[in-house]
Amino acid sequence: MMRWVHVIVVALFAIATIVFAAQNFEIVTVSFLGFNARLPLALVIVLIYILGMATGSSLLTLLRRSIGASMGRAPRAVN
Repeated sequence: MMRWVHVIVVALFAIATIVFAAQNFEIVTVSFLGFNARLPLALVIVLIYILGMATGSSLLTLLRRSIGASMGRAPRAVN
């Protein structure tokens, strides 16, 4: 049951992000470490969302391993 709730919440958030991105196609200037890029806002939003998903899952894995090690459990193998 909780798995379906999680899937629905993630799907709703992804749909909301896509709708927001589709409504924001203005060109914006993004600056990072002296580099500038002019990109559609929608593309910036999608790239940041994907980067957040990648780093968020890595952070959760790292936290699980750290907590497991501090509680004396052996770390699980990564597939």
